[in-house]
Amino acid sequence: DRRKARGKRYALATILLGMFLAKLCGEDKPSGIAEWVTLRGKWIASVLGLKRKSMPSHHTYRRTLADGMDEEEFEELTRKYFQHRGETGYQVVISMDGKMVRGTIDIEVNKGLCLLAVYLPGEGVTLAQVAIESKQNEISAAPTLLGYVDLRNKVVVGDAMHTQRQISIQIGKAGGNYIWTVKGNQPQLLQDLQDWFDPKVDLLPGMGSPPKDFRSSSMTSKGHGRIEVRTLTTSSQLNDFLDWPFLQQVFQLERRVTISKTARVRYEIVYGITSLPAELASPYQLLQMLRSYWQIENCLHYPRDVSLHEDQTRFKKKSAAHIMAIINNLVLALIANSDFLFIPSARRYFAAHPNAALHLLL
Repeated sequence: DRRKARGKRYALATILLGMFLAKLCGEDKPSGIAEWVTLRGKWIASVLGLKRKSMPSHHTYRRTLADGMDEEEFEELTRKYFQHRGETGYQVVISMDGKMVRGTIDIEVNKGLCLLAVYLPGEGVTLAQVAIESKQNEISAAPTLLGYVDLRNKVVVGDAMHTQRQISIQIGKAGGNYIWTVKGNQPQLLQDLQDWFDPKVDLLPGMGSPPKDFRSSSMTSKGHGRIEVRTLTTSSQLNDFLDWPFLQQVFQLERRVTISKTARVRYEIVYGITSLPAELASPYQLLQMLRSYWQIENCLHYPRDVSLHEDQTRFKKKSAAHIMAIINNLVLALIANSDFLFIPSARRYFAAHPNAALHLLL
């Protein structure tokens, strides 16, 4: 709490509790939160035993978000709260990805706030999050972010931007593993992988074209008006040739998507590398791990934008948007660990039963 003692009318815990309650019950912007809390002021004051019966205005919420709290300390408290999540499993996947908070973008002033997060798909929990200046700086922010997480028995999955030698070394030395996709930012590595999986190219000339140790597995999914067939092929014969830190396998992922209505087919090939050896990660297991990575988009970034209206909430100060993003992460984690399968359904239920929302928080 960075507010000065003089003129302080509401405890920080009271303000935050009101924000969490209103968020769980369907309100997202400071004005809506303030109105929701005010309309239930008597109930909140009675339940919490508050002496003051009035409730904070939306200006109080905005000022508290912008200047009343230390976002770095709030992030630290959140990390400590979730620090033991994911410790019971073996080779637990954690997804790493960045998100631009578009409600902070001002073309004339700055590019907006970008947050890089590590997400635990199996539990719906954000393990750590850091603010960076722009999307292009995710590479420099990743080592700091991963330093906050116990990487033992964890598998870090990230997009091609994070296919970097130093990050791979950091993860390997910390007792973790990685799965990276390889694209144009590593041109030589990409070319080597394309040549290896191309039957027409001999990547190891003079060795008599030894048989390749390819292993493959396929997975089919149907939904959203399309049928997608994913086939992943692995190999362990390039570990020494590529000279990449902790490398144990390379892979080729083929995606064939058929639009059910038009029968139009889209075909894509993606290449990647991993520090997981073949005995710990079969092609099918790698397919599952890569699929779970996308939950950071589907279960964290998308709900923050669509269900919690994060990008539609305008903030002049990045600190306010950062604090609100932390609150959104916590709200989503609370719902993910409740009995509800869908966020909108949970919020509608809590709107009708605010006591249940309070019970979930306390």
